[in-house]
Amino acid sequence: MTAPAVLLDARGLIAAQRQFAAERDWQRFHTPRNLMLALTGEVGELAELFQWRTDAEAAAMASEPQAFERLQEEIADVMMYLVRLADVCGVDLDHALQDKLHKNALKYPAAGRE
Repeated sequence: MTAPAVLLDARGLIAAQRQFAAERDWQRFHTPRNLMLALTGEVGELAELFQWRTDAEAAAMASEPQAFERLQEEIADVMMYLVRLADVCGVDLDHALQDKLHKNALKYPAAGRE
């Protein structure tokens, strides 16, 4: 299996987050531990949107403007903290994604392609 050359180009987001943090002198707070805890909180907020909804109700959030806006915001928060955590930890997201997809393809081959 050959993976695409680029799966995710997060360079723009990384640069924007670095600038945002620098302008506020927040780099000192952006430790791996703090970012992981913040990410966990944001994942909890995202999960809360789905809590107590049926699968059909969860799927219908895209057609509910207020629910969809909250969904977009929480997904963006999760993505931003995850990308910031990767940056602070020195993880190349594109490489990590390509590597993980390759490993998953080997571990879970498509039916009839073993």
